[in-house]
Amino acid sequence: MTIHALRTQPSCTISDLARLTGLSRPAVEDVVNDLVDQGWAELIGTQAAAMGRPARRYRFRAAARHVLGLDIGAHKIRGVLADLDGGVRSQATVAVQPELSSRRRLARAGDVVARCLREVGMAADELSAVAVATTGMVDDKGVVTLSTGIADWAGVDVAGWLRSRVSCPVFVENDTKLAAVAEQWRGAARGAEDLVYVLAGLRTAASLIIGGQLHRGTGGAAGEIGLMPETRWGFAQDHLTRWSASQPGGSKDAARAAFDAARSADQSARAAVRRYSRDLAVGVAMLVLALDPELVVIGGGYSAAGDVLLDPLRRELEKRCLTVPNLVRSELGGEAPVYGAIRLALDAVETAAFAQDAAPASVSYVDDQRRARAADQ
Repeated sequence: MTIHALRTQPSCTISDLARLTGLSRPAVEDVVNDLVDQGWAELIGTQAAAMGRPARRYRFRAAARHVLGLDIGAHKIRGVLADLDGGVRSQATVAVQPELSSRRRLARAGDVVARCLREVGMAADELSAVAVATTGMVDDKGVVTLSTGIADWAGVDVAGWLRSRVSCPVFVENDTKLAAVAEQWRGAARGAEDLVYVLAGLRTAASLIIGGQLHRGTGGAAGEIGLMPETRWGFAQDHLTRWSASQPGGSKDAARAAFDAARSADQSARAAVRRYSRDLAVGVAMLVLALDPELVVIGGGYSAAGDVLLDPLRRELEKRCLTVPNLVRSELGGEAPVYGAIRLALDAVETAAFAQDAAPASVSYVDDQRRARAADQ
């Protein structure tokens, strides 16, 4: 419980920690000395005391361990190395193509990992955990079981590949699911207990946070309603593509062109966005009616067009839902999956570190955000 108390405070004296933990001063002092020796805590100075010697102040040492988040997608591979506060120490990104073979995709991912480590002069065996966000369904062993966005990606043992390169725990999860985790941690859904995250872009997908926790389902397929043709998610973006094709010269980025034109009051573009919103709303409404969440976060590439997309989407949801939850766009955009991977890795490290504490096994960022919101009110 001592390390938990340190983790949740800017700094503490021995007396502070004794009060927070209920332990005696001698017991706390012994624990703190051990934490300093192990690198988990550091002495940051002293403060004058009314009587006796100055009180020493300690704080949790975020640099005690490091984790790596990796986002392996169809169009890019991104890595971020972070400390225990989620502070970025290094990062690297490479562009890839959807048709790239799985062998070459993993090789490029290995290059990204090496660049992140090299930038801070760290060896792979110094990492405390690595987590990967990737497109497709992933089983609990870290194997991709279904993928429609990347060629020959289904069946790839991403966790096994990574474990041959690092000596720390490895975790692999669907990128949409981890994007929801990231938004809840440090994005548009801070502290939310029940939310639906919708990836809106070249592909459409969804994930769920229920009771403050990511909901995977029995086989990791929770939220995959886009596999049902009735949701219309498989061809919703075609409305934007057809509009762009009808314009002189066309555009390589059909969606951006349609959203830009709608923003400029082009009526035909606005009609295309409304049709896209209508199809998107079918699946979103299914999830809203099933979960009754407090929040729906629109992420993915199309979230940047929230100023022209959210209103028509809200109107479509009003036609289908008993109550419409707060509808917001992502604050993290394309960074959400890699930050969700970082959060997953941090949870693993914190659980292992605090397993012997009487306090909760890990620091709950949901609880932290709830307390922060209460303090603001």
